[in-house]
Amino acid sequence: MDQEDRIALFLDYENLALGVRDHHGGRAFDLRPIADALAERGRVVVRRAYADWSYFDEDRRMLTRSHVELIEIPQRMGASRKNAADIKMAVDAVELAFEREYISTFVIGTGDSDFTPLVHKLRELNKRVIGVGVENSTSALLPPACDEFLFYDRLEGVEVPPAAGRRGRAARPAGAGAPPAGRPAEPAEPPTEPTAETAPAAEEPARDVDTLSVLVAQTVAGMQGSSSGEVTASGLKRTLLRKDPTFSESDYGFRTFGELLRHLAGHNVIELAAGPAKGDPEVSLPERGDREVAFALLRSVVVDLAGEGGAAALSGLKDQLRRARPDFSEKKLGYRSFLQFCKAAATSGAVELRWSAEAEDYLLTPQAA
Repeated sequence: MDQEDRIALFLDYENLALGVRDHHGGRAFDLRPIADALAERGRVVVRRAYADWSYFDEDRRMLTRSHVELIEIPQRMGASRKNAADIKMAVDAVELAFEREYISTFVIGTGDSDFTPLVHKLRELNKRVIGVGVENSTSALLPPACDEFLFYDRLEGVEVPPAAGRRGRAARPAGAGAPPAGRPAEPAEPPTEPTAETAPAAEEPARDVDTLSVLVAQTVAGMQGSSSGEVTASGLKRTLLRKDPTFSESDYGFRTFGELLRHLAGHNVIELAAGPAKGDPEVSLPERGDREVAFALLRSVVVDLAGEGGAAALSGLKDQLRRARPDFSEKKLGYRSFLQFCKAAATSGAVELRWSAEAEDYLLTPQAA
């Protein structure tokens, strides 16, 4: 148990509940998928949710059954309930970070970018921060600030309705969502154009394994270049999450990160070897295989273009390689640019590479076979 992460969960409940209602066809927010995801990451020792609970009567019962402490933020005439909830939640989180040193991870459930300074402060206090938000109502500014960000819509157990046109905030339904009789209704918010601050994250292109291969190969290459030690699977996963806190192997159809790595190893993108701990293999880029094939391809294209005693310019050379092999990508091999790939080919002896001031370009000539 001493090795487990201790987790504190803080929910900006109005933001989450209304985000689910607005973008999931009026469905109610369910804590269980979040609880299950956190159970895989450590031991949740604090659970708090902040709202004016007179608006969320049914939700209150569900949260109480899940042992969540409900922090009441009542509406007061002439005061902003939303700002009061945000401030109270931020103050409590920072206070807990100082008082409970054993809590290593804070989970902030909201899509509101107003909590970005809180995330920065917690990380400054050496706490890991995981964000949770509804995808279409999460500010684009919040996920990059976190160590990891979980979109509620992508969690196991969440049923997402068919995509529909983007709507503004729906009116609260009668009952749990509507203000009680005698309580002044909140003024309607006029529709506004989305800004960088308020717009939800742009819809992502479909994630495919080719994109994944490039991401993993580049990351492994960068880690090998900046560290003298081996690259382990656990270290690679942490680095991928630092690059993109929303990264999840399940988005590419894999159940576990190990399954993802084995798939890429089977396609010669990476190589796996026994690591320092059981279940944490060492990850490296293939020393031969596709890289040597790519170097040979480059040499053959340079031979065709340069002719006897000639040279081929770097500009436009990549297009020629793709004509010969449409799936060519230096990034899949771990190189950040085509020039870096050509320099590696020159180092291996496949070609010669030199800068020509006259041509204002790099020139490649084939090495003698």
